[in-house]
Amino acid sequence: MKILFVCIHNKRRSVMAEAFAKKFGLNAFSAGVEKTDGIDEKVVEVLKEKNLEAKEKPQTIDEVVKEVGEFDVVVTMGCLNSCPFVPAKKHIGWNIENPAGKDIEVYRKVRDEIEEKVKELANSLKDI
Repeated sequence: MKILFVCIHNKRRSVMAEAFAKKFGLNAFSAGVEKTDGIDEKVVEVLKEKNLEAKEKPQTIDEVVKEVGEFDVVVTMGCLNSCPFVPAKKHIGWNIENPAGKDIEVYRKVRDEIEEKVKELANSLKDI
């Protein structure tokens, strides 16, 4: 089962979600709507605090779909109308705050919220 996490730039929320999903044994990928430069340094820092690594570079949805193909589950991280429709068997919307430009404590709060949601998702997918 392939899961895609999507946010605007693929440099914060979706990157954290992908890292946790892989930790929980899911076949996970992440992508953004817009092309952007590198992963946010604060994301790298807060993931390291949990002994996790961020992906090397952001990717757009088109790049990931071209590389991976179809997805079973697509999770949007709070990009609302900015996220394009990606075909999948199941779509899930999480309204998670974008920590961009905020202090490290906000990044930690968002990281912990994402960890809990991904853990719940992993447990729910075991039943499918």
